[in-house]
Parts: sequence; structure tokens; C-alpha cells
Amino acid sequence: MVGVPNLTRADAVAAVRNPLAFIAARWTPDPRTVRRAALAALVMSVVIVVTGGAVRLTGSGLGCPTWPKCTEDSIHNTAAMGVHGYIEFGNRMLTYVLCAAVGWAIIAARSEKPYRRSLTRLGWTQFWVVMGNAILGGIVVLVGLNPYTVAAHFLLSTALIAVATVMWQRTREGDGEPRPLVGTSVQQLVWFMVAASVLLIAVGTVVTGSGPHAGDSSEVERMPLDWETVSKLHAVLAWIVVTLTFALWFVLRAVDAPKGPLDRTRDLFLILLSQGVIGYVQYFTDLPEILVGLHMFGSCLVWIGVLRVLLALRERPVPEIELPDQAYAATSSSIAGPR
Repeated sequence: MVGVPNLTRADAVAAVRNPLAFIAARWTPDPRTVRRAALAALVMSVVIVVTGGAVRLTGSGLGCPTWPKCTEDSIHNTAAMGVHGYIEFGNRMLTYVLCAAVGWAIIAARSEKPYRRSLTRLGWTQFWVVMGNAILGGIVVLVGLNPYTVAAHFLLSTALIAVATVMWQRTREGDGEPRPLVGTSVQQLVWFMVAASVLLIAVGTVVTGSGPHAGDSSEVERMPLDWETVSKLHAVLAWIVVTLTFALWFVLRAVDAPKGPLDRTRDLFLILLSQGVIGYVQYFTDLPEILVGLHMFGSCLVWIGVLRVLLALRERPVPEIELPDQAYAATSSSIAGPR
């Protein structure tokens, strides 16, 4: 068995001052561990969107009528509040699971050798986005599910997914200067597709804000727009993204692009087709809750797919694996100050 090293008083003080540096000095995670930690944060960022959609679709948005407590007298839901209280409070508790996943990603990134400041910063960016969105979620409840705050809440969740996706990709790359795998014209086409996707997601929040699923059984304010007209605009934007994706795949084939960008574009095209089928079925079947929930999940997958296409257009050199005699020593001096 491996003995636990004795901790000096200086070590204890250093651990209190900078616990991340303290852990990093004594633990070097396997690269697969770092990748899995980043993936766990990404998965949880999608899960929280889906469960948030479930809260709205079950009419449980005001299951806990206040924030940060569930009621004026209780921090958690009570049996008298019924199933809606359990659903809303359960979704709030998942925020802590998300925080744990993001925290694990930060610790793993900070402990990787050699130290990668850019990777750690991506983890901390996720943390602050989660904190901001938690506060915004509380505001959503306090203003009675105002549709504009609900839209902002979803868009901030989309930003979280973007950062988590980038971090997950960066765990499989080095820190060298990015080297493009395709020409400038192809890159411009992809950026145009990204812009169209952002607009597609933004209009999707307007569809939600003007549609019939208000998030609660009581009378909730809706965006003063014709829902069917906004839905048709949303469909047009979806077809634009599909067309751009197909055009990109065709161009990549024509220029004999590397396998990575081609595979990511193919994956995105298949996700878009599946999402389109769900979208049209839910539109013509009067928006059944289960299909709306699947459509929200599909929206997350589309956004991840778009970002993976963008990130596949370049490569970064992977750093060489250091020999054992070059490994970092876990000494008290190595944890003396923060990074």
C-alpha cells in the first residue's frame, strides 16, 4: 500500500489559501480523466436544459413560488405543494450536480501536467456562467415566468453548452498555434452557418415565448407575437442551416478535405434532419409535451454539432508526453502560490 504523505503546517496553510494548487501538486490525472471530466460537465449542461424544459412543459415553473427558498417559510418543497413542487425543486437541486461536474472539470484541468491555463480558464468560465444563470433562474421565478427572462435563461444555458463543448474539444488537443485544415472560403461558409444557427436558436426562444406552453397553469404573460408566423420563420431558418450544412459537406468533398471536418458535417446533417422531423410532427400535432421536450434536447445537439464542425476546421499540436524523470515534483514549494 502507498502511504499518505505527512502534511506540514505550511502545507495546511497553503491548502487553505489555494486548494486547487494543493491538489494539483499531489495528483496528476490521466488525460482520459480530464477528457471525461470535461465531457461530464458538457452532459450536465445539456441535462439541466432538458429538465428545465420538463419543468415548463409540466406547468411546474412556479412549483416553488419564490427564490432562493422554495416558499417563504421553507427552503425546500412541501408535500402540500404536490408534484409541481417536487419537479421544480428537483430541477433546482440538479444545479448543484451541474456545479459538481463543472468543479470536477476545473480540478482535473488544473491538475493536468503540464499546466494549461487556457483549459482551466474554460472551466472557470463555465462556473461563472452557471452562477449567473442560477441568479437569472431566480429572477425568472420572482417575475412570474416573464417570457423575456425565460428566453434569456435558455440563451445563457446555450452559452454554457458552447463553453463546455470547446473545453471538451480542447482536452483532446495541444496548446500550439491552431493550424487550419481548410481554406478561407470554407471557413467563412462555416462561420455563416454558425451565425444562422445562433439566429435559429434565438428565434426558437421567441417561438417558446409566444407559444401555448407558458410554464404554469396560471395566466402567464406571453410575447405579443403571432405564434404561427414566428414558427414559420423558425422553420425557414432551420432550412437555411440544413442547406448550408449540405453545401459545406459538398464543398469539403470537392476539395478533398480531411476526414474530421467531413465526419462532423455528416453528423450535424443527420442531427438536423432528425430535429426537423420532430419539429414538423410537433407542429402538426398541436405541440404534445413529449415532442417539445425532445425538440429542446435536439436543439442542444444541433448547437453542439455546429460547434464541433467549427472546431474541426483546425488542429492544434498535442504536447509530447514527458518522461518520468521530467515529472513535476509534489513538494510544498510547488503549492506556495496560486496560478
